[in-house]
Amino acid sequence: MAMFMQYQILKNNEKVEKMLMINEDLEDALKKYIKLLKKEEYFKAHEVLEEGWHPLRLKKDPLANLIKGFINGAIAFEHIKRNKKNMPNKAKKVLASYERYKERVQTTTKHQHLFSEAKEILEGLKKRHKAVFL
Repeated sequence: MAMFMQYQILKNNEKVEKMLMINEDLEDALKKYIKLLKKEEYFKAHEVLEEGWHPLRLKKDPLANLIKGFINGAIAFEHIKRNKKNMPNKAKKVLASYERYKERVQTTTKHQHLFSEAKEILEGLKKRHKAVFL
């Protein structure tokens, strides 16, 4: 279940209050992410998984980098979908994070079966759009 968390950042040396959407249920976030990838709703997939990433990032959980890679994987394909100026460079740049962390999916990884399914989808998308990544 997603909820909001309030936090402060410094912007131009002033404290600014922000609201952060978080989801403590990583399994739920991964299932939604996979469904959205299959529907080619890459931006929504990124947002859903980001909600699951925030609490792990704040706790400095080792899964945080892996999840960030998958978030960026979805964004790479959103760049392709939108096909705006400089799309290949943008897609390659964010996909690099996914490439850097994807091999952290191991049999001992929590929710390994879901990460593996998401990885399979992203790898399929890479093949489908291989011209972009040459």
